[in-house]
Formats: sequence, structure tokens, C-alpha cells
Amino acid sequence: MLVIVVENVPPRLRGRLGLWLVEVRAGVYVGKVSRRVREMIWDNLEKGIDNGNAVMVWSSNTESGFDFMTLGANRRIPVEMDGIKLVSFLPEEAAEGKEKPF
Repeated sequence: MLVIVVENVPPRLRGRLGLWLVEVRAGVYVGKVSRRVREMIWDNLEKGIDNGNAVMVWSSNTESGFDFMTLGANRRIPVEMDGIKLVSFLPEEAAEGKEKPF
């Protein structure tokens, strides 16, 4: 199972994702594809993301049962702790590039 969620991406990229996956909600794409196709889809995301952001989640043989990758600016960033990938939140100021010096 593969799930991709995109925000603020160009319509041409959304159309491209629709070739391989089903858009179940605005910006949420779901499908079952091979590793090779998943990597090709990620490559297309990297090339066409512009100022948007994306997260891709897929079934994996890990402790949590899935793995994920992110692309673009977002407050949520992946962090690996003891072999498990978790999500950390940046302060709003840091995410917007307006972090104040201490």
C-alpha cells in the first residue's frame, strides 16, 4: 500500500500522480505499486514539487509496519530514534524562517 499527500503543488504534478494512483481526497493519493514504481513516482515528485510539500508512506517490513519520506518545507520533520522513524514538530517561527535569536 502506498499513500501520498501533497499540498500546494502544481496541477500538472497532481495530474501525473493520478496516472498511477487514485485520488481519494484532494491531494491524497492511494495505490498498490511495486518498489520500482514507487521510486519513479518519488522522482517525479522531486522534479515537480515547486513550492509545495509532500509525504509518501508505504508498507514496509519495519517495527512500525510502514516507512515514509517527506519533501518540501513543513513543520513536521522525520526523526529516527532507536531504529524507529518518528515525527517532530518545528516551532512555527522556525518553519516560516522567522526564528528569533535567543
